[in-house]
Amino acid sequence: MNSAGRLDVAVVGAGRVGPVLGAALRTAGHRVTGITARTRQAAERVEALLPDVPWIEPEDAFTADLVLLAVPDDVLGPLVTGLAPNVRPGQLVVHTCGLHGLGVLEPAARHGALTLALHPAMTFTGTSLDLQRLVGAAVAVTTPPVLAPVADALVREWGATPVAVADADRAVYHAALAHGSNHLVTLVAQALDAARAAVGQDAERVLRPLLQAALDNALREGDAALTGPVARGDAGTVATHLRVLGDLDPATAATYARLARVGADRAQAAGRLTPTAAAAVRTELTAGEP
Repeated sequence: MNSAGRLDVAVVGAGRVGPVLGAALRTAGHRVTGITARTRQAAERVEALLPDVPWIEPEDAFTADLVLLAVPDDVLGPLVTGLAPNVRPGQLVVHTCGLHGLGVLEPAARHGALTLALHPAMTFTGTSLDLQRLVGAAVAVTTPPVLAPVADALVREWGATPVAVADADRAVYHAALAHGSNHLVTLVAQALDAARAAVGQDAERVLRPLLQAALDNALREGDAALTGPVARGDAGTVATHLRVLGDLDPATAATYARLARVGADRAQAAGRLTPTAAAAVRTELTAGEP
């Protein structure tokens, strides 16, 4: 360990997350002693964010005080199992996956590792822009109570804000983030394609303020933020939308129909749509399904 509580840190994983978090820790005064990088793109990312940090093999990471495992969810378990014999008792082993809690690190814990699960709730680009976006971002923290102060300090050194997530809740936490962010991208991309058919290159300019307002309203008000033909029970408008979208792209029409059905269900449950109006909307949705 360096002076004043500074740590030697090794990063396993040179995708979009590892080099950024390593750079954030280095900015906080820790020393990054090595990082695994196996592709040219990864090497370029490392050089941009962590210049002069040497490439290492994964097993060599365990000479550091803190080993940061920044690898995909499905890779993490086998990786930990394979690397666990290299653990030194008292060593911090941290993973950044959203899906997993502490269970996936149990092989390392059996060899004496102090384990933490820290998942930043943000999308990474793998560039220095992420360092700015980390500031104030939420980080899901799953840790034994005795290590909570350590987790809190690491997250705050990233510039982020810790949010406790119980081990048993990690999967639903991760599913919520993936459902909201990944599916939002698909939805917006489909909306852009349809809008371009009507307004050409002005599609982004037309959609941006509407989508930003809808997101802000939904986060603040939930189902009460729903507007448009489904919330009003305008079944005829829904039918027209399905027809024109089906002509453009059946997949977009199918997405519209599925989400409109869920929207009608939630609007009715919230008392915003009468059963009669909701039934009329569902009838048009069924008739217009691709």
